[in-house]
Amino acid sequence: MISIIKQFLILSIAVLPAFGQEASISPTSTAELPITLYQAMMRARSVSVDAEVARNQLLSSYWSYRAYRAQLLPEVVFSGNIPSYHRQYSSYMNNEGNYSFVHNNYLQLTGEISVRQNIWLTGGTVAVNSYLDYYRQLGDGAYNRYMSIPASITLSQPIFGVNNLKWNRRIEPLRYEEAKAAFMSASEKVAETTISYYFTLLMAKENHLIAMQNLDNAERLYNVAKEKREMGRISRNDLLQMELNLLNAKSDLTNCESDVKNSMFQLRSFLDYDESVMLATEIPLDVPEVEINYDDALNRALTNNSFSKQMLRMQMEANYEVAKAKGAQREINLFAQLGFTGTDHDLRNAYTRLRPNQIVEIGFEIPILDWGKRKGEVKVAESQKRLVESQIRQETQNFRQNLFILVERYGNQLHQIQMARRADEIAQQRYATNVETFLIGKISTLDLNDSRVKKDEARREYINELYLFWLYYYQIRSLTLWDYSSGRGIDSDIEAILK
Repeated sequence: MISIIKQFLILSIAVLPAFGQEASISPTSTAELPITLYQAMMRARSVSVDAEVARNQLLSSYWSYRAYRAQLLPEVVFSGNIPSYHRQYSSYMNNEGNYSFVHNNYLQLTGEISVRQNIWLTGGTVAVNSYLDYYRQLGDGAYNRYMSIPASITLSQPIFGVNNLKWNRRIEPLRYEEAKAAFMSASEKVAETTISYYFTLLMAKENHLIAMQNLDNAERLYNVAKEKREMGRISRNDLLQMELNLLNAKSDLTNCESDVKNSMFQLRSFLDYDESVMLATEIPLDVPEVEINYDDALNRALTNNSFSKQMLRMQMEANYEVAKAKGAQREINLFAQLGFTGTDHDLRNAYTRLRPNQIVEIGFEIPILDWGKRKGEVKVAESQKRLVESQIRQETQNFRQNLFILVERYGNQLHQIQMARRADEIAQQRYATNVETFLIGKISTLDLNDSRVKKDEARREYINELYLFWLYYYQIRSLTLWDYSSGRGIDSDIEAILK
């Protein structure tokens, strides 16, 4: 009897160390690259495909804004035809109204240089032009002819139409600010994606570690069960249950090894690492314990986030469409040109013998009968405007609601982490105690299995609560563009990115 007790004590000592191990990343045969959650997020912001997409979207918005800004600056344009050669027959009507065909054989060169400036206040365009037309008659009796407009001032001005430049001056800067805020939010969303991939790998490795521990324990307990069965201390059913636990543990380990490989590949690809790199993750226990107030978060979100800028832009664009529809009901355009022109066989005389050159033209289009077409277009634009306003109210309500829920979940998450940590400690200790109790025959295999399952679930729950905390925290950062840990706004060096 004494020898039997000694044998059980020796087996207990052999089994218990496996249950008291600190949960950590399981080692692999390949050298691993240690990487923290913060390091992974910083690298993802620089090299991930998602970050590259966000940068390209910012660049696209930047050049679109630059194109808008260029519309407000003077534009210098040189145009012409060099040369224009004609050798053809063309119709000709004489004084009696009879038509005939005459042969033309000439060379023509034209050139014009213009300095144009859009007038955003009125929506018109003013230009200073200089024009030269050279005509060379070829064949018998060849001669030259020049016509010059040394300088002229041209004004094109819509009278009642919509002022596109004025509306663009309101909308385009807002669109660019929206794009910059969206880029910074996208950078935070890259961090959110990194958190998901990082914790997926972390959970896979923890499951792999748990599976190895469970397999080691299942083998030891199965050996103990065989010894106890030989001594008649347990039933054959209990022995078969322990063997079944051993088989399940081997199967779980195989599945966990596959999950680790898949999760490793996913995170490694996202961070743009070579396939030979094995990432060694670690549990980010140092969480920022900062309080976040909903009213403060809402104010920062409405000030910094691209959402508020997008809603304002949508409202302006809807108003713009209404203004365009109303402006199209009648169109009146003023065109005026003042300057001098000269013509002669000699180039110098074409610039010295000048005569006035004025053009004033007012064109208009006023519908008399269009069967309500233009009025209908105005009504459609006004209906679309009301629809946009309703969408803005709905989106704003959803934005506020989602932010409120997120802040509430974040505020509760610190408490959840503390409880999950304590539950993990209790479950580990309880399982170790139940193993000892099982070895001396005081509990059944069902009770032992239950404590093992609770141990594994508690460990996974603790890691999951950490994951939710980091996810909620960075989701709030993404919406508010505010770093609550440092008490500063989240800002990117936009100018450096655009270079």
